Amino acid sequence: MLGSSGASVARMNDELSAVIGGGADGAALGDGLLAAAAVLRDQVALRRAVTDPSTESEAKSGLARSVFGSHLDGKVLDLVAGAAGSRWGSSRDLPEALEKLGVTAIVKGADSAGEGDRLEDELFAFGRAVVENPDLRSALSDPARSVADKQGLVAALLDGKAASATVRLAREAVTGTHGTVTKALEEYSRTAAGARQRLVATVRVASALTAEQSTRLAAALGKENARPVHLNTVVDPSVVGGIHVEIGDFVVDGSISARVDDARRQVAG
Repeated sequence: MLGSSGASVARMNDELSAVIGGGADGAALGDGLLAAAAVLRDQVALRRAVTDPSTESEAKSGLARSVFGSHLDGKVLDLVAGAAGSRWGSSRDLPEALEKLGVTAIVKGADSAGEGDRLEDELFAFGRAVVENPDLRSALSDPARSVADKQGLVAALLDGKAASATVRLAREAVTGTHGTVTKALEEYSRTAAGARQRLVATVRVASALTAEQSTRLAAALGKENARPVHLNTVVDPSVVGGIHVEIGDFVVDGSISARVDDARRQVAG
């Protein structure tokens, strides 16, 4: 988000950090923020009213408090009311920002409990499972199935096997906000990395890396990029040998298959 929306998001993130730094439960904050985002996404008239640039900030904050006051915890209500009183370039930016803030709160809660790495690993693993399992992908994208049914399926798959933060975000991913489950999980993974102030590297290898190899690679990439790096590893037999690394738009392809393809192109050229 740019302009007024970008400034509002930055301020909201600062406020969230202060609230969590004061000891608030990140998971509870996240639940409330995601619930408010869902209401504002569905209720178009309300969303437009609390983002109307011609209305005073105090009035918009007051409206948000009157609507959500009996449903949200005081700290969440303060965040939502503050967001409603901020300036937004588009009315749709508000629920999007609240959703992102909710995901960030859940991530920060998991991180403070020592489960930040686990959360990132499990989000990636669940995303891969959806991509690689056509039946699961179809079940979670079937428009004939209700969101509650899809969330029940996610809970059956992950409850007791994944961190509670992972289950919460996986359940949120099937609501359809981002079009597909995989797109939602990718967005949540990016938000998690940003909240933890690190980069995410997708690493493709022919066979699984050892713990020592993963640690050394993460350290090397972190030194190169001057930021901590979290590895998401994909075992892909087509790599043949070597390694393929993606960090955002930056790609390093040292695989044998890439060198063979390059040789073929040179011969063909």
